[in-house]
Amino acid sequence: MTDIKPSLSPNLERPKKGFNQYAEQLNGRAAMMGFLILIAIEYFTGHSIVSLIGLK
Repeated sequence: MTDIKPSLSPNLERPKKGFNQYAEQLNGRAAMMGFLILIAIEYFTGHSIVSLIGLK
């Protein structure tokens, strides 16, 4: 038996707009980096973010 394979492959580009898997992954990574940066700022300065921006 021979394998039957298509001669053309579909063009599977990632969508650039809207809610898609790539956008959600990028948003999640940005949020994780933001939290990590906030924790680092609080650790190195010894003050909370709230007090650094003048709300407390």
